[in-house]
Amino acid sequence: MNELPNVIFLMGPTASGKTDLAIRLATECDCEIISVDSALIYKGMDIGTAKPTQAELTEAPHALVDIIDPLEAYSAGDFRDDAIRLMHEIVARGKTPLLVGGTMLYYKALIDGLSPLPSADVAIRADIEAEAEQFGWQYLHDQLTEIDPVSAKRIHVNDPQRLSRAIEVYRISGKSMTQLTETKSDSLPFTFKQFAIAPAEKSVLHERIERRFELMLAAGFEQEVERLRNRGDLHLDLPSMRCVGYRQMWEYLDGKMDHQEMVFRGVVATRQLAKRQMTWLRGWKSEIKWLESGDENNFEICRTAFMS
Repeated sequence: MNELPNVIFLMGPTASGKTDLAIRLATECDCEIISVDSALIYKGMDIGTAKPTQAELTEAPHALVDIIDPLEAYSAGDFRDDAIRLMHEIVARGKTPLLVGGTMLYYKALIDGLSPLPSADVAIRADIEAEAEQFGWQYLHDQLTEIDPVSAKRIHVNDPQRLSRAIEVYRISGKSMTQLTETKSDSLPFTFKQFAIAPAEKSVLHERIERRFELMLAAGFEQEVERLRNRGDLHLDLPSMRCVGYRQMWEYLDGKMDHQEMVFRGVVATRQLAKRQMTWLRGWKSEIKWLESGDENNFEICRTAFMS
């Protein structure tokens, strides 16, 4: 009986110490890193994303870093396709894939696959909004109850975005969102060993986030965003500019807040991101081995996973 090859996940909230541990594992163990970070994909966004330095990337190359321009789009489905291809290539080289990052949606897409939901239809969405304006959202919620009672029970009448999307999916495809999301992806031919690193105390993580934001500012984060802003083709509605810290710095440069307010909002946004990441991890269905940020035993604990 052939055993499935190992794939190691090193997850965790922002500023928890994933990169340092991953680089040590990559340099001392027989593994290759695949980045699982929706911010590190963008070229020219280095400081505000806490991207590994060029020296670190030379020492321990990260796949899926610096792969697209901030003007371009990259979906969870794109990540899944790229990650599966890369994992097979790494295993074929006789090494272990080490997936590192905090974009939990990417991990979920990789393991569970993605539902075959149709893309948005501007005309249908406009029709739904017109109906809501004429008859009210309760009228549309009643429609949803008829076509998709499971989604209707889950989606509140006062949640127009999700309500509109559920009806839109049905009108485009003729199938309810519940029917479409029941589709399961084929299981992947790997054994996933999953670790999450974070400080035990929330206050410690908050301190690490604040300190890292200060270091970003000292490293030239303002100048980085100024260069992006001066390109002329980027704007705040792009996914790239929704990365934490970038919107706040951009609005500071636009004169919408002072420096102190920018720092405060940037730190708060980063803390909120960390909170969402921790919520994902606490609700993770698969078994996770938790590591304490900064613990000297973390390397040995992870290293054993490569050998077992």
